[in-house]
Amino acid sequence: MAIVSIALDPADRQAAVKQEYGIQAPMLIDADAKVSAAYDVLKWAIATGEPGHTFILVDRDGRVAWIRDYGAPDLPERTMYVPPEELIQQVRDSLAG
Repeated sequence: MAIVSIALDPADRQAAVKQEYGIQAPMLIDADAKVSAAYDVLKWAIATGEPGHTFILVDRDGRVAWIRDYGAPDLPERTMYVPPEELIQQVRDSLAG
């Protein structure tokens, strides 16, 4: 299993964010938004047209097993921050169910 962050930001911006927050996961540059479009996360895009904070669990066969967006315009009760424990529990519940 691997965790990968995907963002439209250029490499230098991603490197700065990784350093600032101590992120260890690899970060993929999706400058043309093709990956974001392929996973249909642009439907939750923020005002700038960029993907928000969407988490996707892809199974061994490359299929989306679980997807959640936090901060989507149509989900005002959600925030852009998800406590890691909550995210982990939701993924575990999805895998068990």
